[in-house]
Amino acid sequence: MPDLRPAPILPSNVVDLRASEYAASGADLFPLTVRDLTYQAGGTVLIKGIDLTLDAHGVTVIMGPNGAGKSLLLRLMHGLLEPSGGGVTWGGRPLDEAVRRRQAMVFQRPVLLRRSVAANIDFVLRLRGGKDPAHRHDILDHVGLADRADQPARRLSGGEQQRLAMARALATKPDVLFMDEATASLDPASTLVIEDITKAARDRGTKIVFITHDMGQARRLADDVVFMHRGKVLEHSPAAAFFNQPASVEAGDYMAGKIIL
Repeated sequence: MPDLRPAPILPSNVVDLRASEYAASGADLFPLTVRDLTYQAGGTVLIKGIDLTLDAHGVTVIMGPNGAGKSLLLRLMHGLLEPSGGGVTWGGRPLDEAVRRRQAMVFQRPVLLRRSVAANIDFVLRLRGGKDPAHRHDILDHVGLADRADQPARRLSGGEQQRLAMARALATKPDVLFMDEATASLDPASTLVIEDITKAARDRGTKIVFITHDMGQARRLADDVVFMHRGKVLEHSPAAAFFNQPASVEAGDYMAGKIIL
């Protein structure tokens, strides 16, 4: 159920992390190349020979009707699923543990530990080399949750929980951040906060790959757009070209609000 409570007014430094400390430097991971990528489950082919190349910059928005394969593609790129055929390479490298540690992912519904807000951040920091109270404070301050550090995560509102999920992802200083419908269950005020945090991460050099059904959100965030239908990528275009003159009939119909079969 969507979180209907208004998001709190955040401090002015909510998107002002120090660039020297948090800047990503993941150019060696790119291009992110998908070649002849196929995925099937239960005998049904769900991803059908996708070819796609993403560069190191900006926000790539993935769009398409329900069942198009957007979340599957994201999980295959992130390494949560093994492809049935083809593969994904990062700057010419296969996905290995070193590459995996330089990524993070935020889901539609926050996946949080049943611990305090601070302990959720400390958990990922320990996995990446040790507890760092100063870094934890900075990242919670960045998302407007520093004053809730000792509060149980489950007592946060839906919007606050998603901000904590973003904080936990950003605490690892990822070069690539995958976001799967990260604002779909949020009220408009919380959505705008998540968008601001996303844009700040992009501006610091983190590559963002963002799934959304919200056309307005796509227009606000996208530098380029990947449009999917029936397990295939029908087009990949700069955002202005996609929104002004989509190359496929299906994308045009989708933007017009028509049902795509």
